[in-house]
Amino acid sequence: MQIAVVIPTYNEAENLPKLVSALFALPLDLQVLIVDDNSPDGTGRVADGLAERDSRLRVYHRSGKLGLRSAYLEGFRLVLDQGAEAVLQMDADFSHDPAKIPEMARALEACDAVLGSRYVPGGSVDDYWPLWRKGLSAFGNAYARTILGLPLRDITTGFRLWRRGTLLGMPLGRIQSNGYVF
Repeated sequence: MQIAVVIPTYNEAENLPKLVSALFALPLDLQVLIVDDNSPDGTGRVADGLAERDSRLRVYHRSGKLGLRSAYLEGFRLVLDQGAEAVLQMDADFSHDPAKIPEMARALEACDAVLGSRYVPGGSVDDYWPLWRKGLSAFGNAYARTILGLPLRDITTGFRLWRRGTLLGMPLGRIQSNGYVF
């Protein structure tokens, strides 16, 4: 299964080479799309340099910091137009472990979407998160779970793998592009 990885970036120049290397070392058929929001630290230039060395990497430059949600939506549209069979969304800061992707790909064989969670056995939050951020994440998930009546443990996860048909069945073109989630 060909998986397109969509990675929004803003000031990730230091992490990006290590992340791309880790992704392409996986035993999977991966294509990577970096969606850079004109990072002041030169992330876009770093991504361009990586793309020159590996045709599996593409870079989509945006004019400024336009938001995480719109970065994902534009990235999804681009990779779906290119025929991606599955789409993985993840952060560039290593808060999502690339080593978990093969396990997620195996799970996708029987599911429409797979969520990588921090709050299940084997999951964890970033060791460098301050206590307030860990508390905010735990509270936010508990609150959203209660209000929405969902059984998911990690509603706010940004580590998701989608089947092509699942994304195509969503109204991506009609979703507003401001904010963080869709």
